[in-house]
Amino acid sequence: MATPKSSDVLGHVTLVTGPEEFLNERAVSQALQAVRHADEESEVSETTADQLSMGTLADLAAPSLFSTIRVVVVRGLEDLPEDTHEGLLQYAASPADDVGLVLLHSGGQKGSGLLNKLRKLKTVTEVKSAALKAHEYPRYVSGEVRSHGGRIAEDAAEILVQAVGQDLRALAGAAHQLAHDFTGEPLTAEVVKRYFGGRAEVKGFAVADHAIYGRTATALEELRWALDNGTAPVLVTSAFASGLRGLAKYKAASRGLREADLAREVGVPPWKLRTLREQSRGWEDGGIVRAIHAVAQADADVKGAASDAAYALERLVITVSESRIQR
Repeated sequence: MATPKSSDVLGHVTLVTGPEEFLNERAVSQALQAVRHADEESEVSETTADQLSMGTLADLAAPSLFSTIRVVVVRGLEDLPEDTHEGLLQYAASPADDVGLVLLHSGGQKGSGLLNKLRKLKTVTEVKSAALKAHEYPRYVSGEVRSHGGRIAEDAAEILVQAVGQDLRALAGAAHQLAHDFTGEPLTAEVVKRYFGGRAEVKGFAVADHAIYGRTATALEELRWALDNGTAPVLVTSAFASGLRGLAKYKAASRGLREADLAREVGVPPWKLRTLREQSRGWEDGGIVRAIHAVAQADADVKGAASDAAYALERLVITVSESRIQR
């Protein structure tokens, strides 16, 4: 969403919809900042929809003794009493010029009839926060870095997601930190690894990638480092499972599809296809099956089926590496 101006908020209704709480709150904050930029003395009133009646809305939207400009934020629109729907629609069709009304709906079917009616009004601007798919998180990171004036490589964005996880607030914070610590410098994979490479998830993926490439010695070295530094064995088996699933999907779908379609089919960002393409040259279907079976056995072992998790993971690395075609 482009940062709104005060004229986009005042005399209008901003309808924020979707399940991503962080993005919803950001949309609210941007609306408030836009109005405060125009008038530092503007007031903000907040309420929940289940407490809203036309009388309370009229009171909230009325000019105060101290300011003629006000923003009214109503959360939980899906809980608005039905007898208030018509009154809200009438107000939304002709909102007060010096009032900005911000309505939040958390997604789902409840209250969808009211949403559809609001969307038809010219005075209503909708800001959607759809839940992200797995392959969309690196793109989100790239956008966050750009918003702070920085640039991040595609593989670096993917590594950051692997390190921090899929919490949008945490990713936004990490992107902010990197962009401001490396002002004017492109954020590379090496930079991200230096800051976040100690995260357990990243070390697990590093071990898996080396093994899938057939780099047995390097994978074993990374594995020992990861375990010595507290990486949970289950994160290593999870990384192997993810890497081999991606490889299997790529080999099954790689014929006859354009790159963009192939990325969607496999469920990875486009840059990841290059890695999968390189890895796939050393693998045949039988080898992938053996490797996946080895992951399943190792996962059971580290969860209690075996007494030595480190040995089970070392055996996994060797089995996966040897399942690859030796050239």
